[in-house]
Amino acid sequence: MDKSPRVTPRSSLDRNAWIHGAIEVVAADGMDGLRVEVLAKTLGVTKGSFYWHFKDRRDLCDAVLATWKEGRIRDIRKQTAAQPGGELAALQHTIEVYSAAKNRKGIAIEAAIRMWARQDAPTAAIVEEVDATRLNCTRQLFLALGLSEAEAKARSVLLYAYVFGFSMMQCGQFPMDAAVTKRWIMDRITQ
Repeated sequence: MDKSPRVTPRSSLDRNAWIHGAIEVVAADGMDGLRVEVLAKTLGVTKGSFYWHFKDRRDLCDAVLATWKEGRIRDIRKQTAAQPGGELAALQHTIEVYSAAKNRKGIAIEAAIRMWARQDAPTAAIVEEVDATRLNCTRQLFLALGLSEAEAKARSVLLYAYVFGFSMMQCGQFPMDAAVTKRWIMDRITQ
């Protein structure tokens, strides 16, 4: 009987640290910039640590997608949670949160994942699931405000077209008061 101690490979990072490091890369460089060797160097560990936690790059990408999906669904459910009578405030809050300038990193990740979804069917399915959840959460708020099903759906699409579209625009050279414009648009979407 062999009495030598069993050696278990150790890594200095757990799986979540790799995933969160990868998300930082995706925010800065998109999915194409996510390279195992470069990520390992950035995190200050060897590639062996990566292979302790992931089968391959696709396994890491799938973990990034799963983390993104869970976070986006959890976030929209939190943002749109409303007590009866608080639906309008929840819609306004949702617009405010998603159109905030501080959300630049989130928008960069969103854009990178959407670009990847254009080339990868499994990613496209995940993005579609997140979008459906987002639209359904706001649709429920509009329905609670007494709008018809058709109008609730249309306003939900308009809400997301505004927050994601506007967040990707550079309007610094366009003469407008951003706060006043956002308020005007928010009023048109929600009332």
